[in-house]
Amino acid sequence: MVRRLLYVARHGETDWNAAGRWQGHTDIPLNEKGHAQARALGEALRTAGLAGVVSSDLSRAHQTARIVAEVLGLAVAYVDPDLRERTLGPFEGLTREECAQRYPVEWKAWADERRPPEGAEHPADLAVRVRGALGRAAERVAREDAPALVVAHGGALRAVLAEALGVLPGMIENGGMWRVQWEGRIVRAEAV
Repeated sequence: MVRRLLYVARHGETDWNAAGRWQGHTDIPLNEKGHAQARALGEALRTAGLAGVVSSDLSRAHQTARIVAEVLGLAVAYVDPDLRERTLGPFEGLTREECAQRYPVEWKAWADERRPPEGAEHPADLAVRVRGALGRAAERVAREDAPALVVAHGGALRAVLAEALGVLPGMIENGGMWRVQWEGRIVRAEAV
């Protein structure tokens, strides 16, 4: 069994994040604040001794990963589409208020029961997908003596952390990061 340390981080801010819009698979680039958050993330990891960086293929995560890698003198090892944010069906591109107005029944089911609307990915399926991607990063990039950084998305990271912790963690801010111990699954996780 592979035992590795991983840092998992949410991408920097986009204009849609700033406006409170749900992005899902919609490919929105970083804004200026997001670029600054990515540089700050790189600086925060300067002494971590990373073996490499892995990223979602969506531009906001991939841009964040490239900026961090540049700060640290590394390259992005590869991108993994399984690190993408969940697809949000009819909620994608909308604010929470717009979701509640346009899809009141579906929004109530999501808010009260975490039941996704038709066309959206179920949190359990999302967790399985992201867990597989973290396992590949642990095996392919991290080493016993050097962790890897995985740059993904807030909902994707929260789903896999909830599976490991048994409780849904709070919102992960743009540029936010967790340190996780990987042993075929997440066995320990802490916000950093």
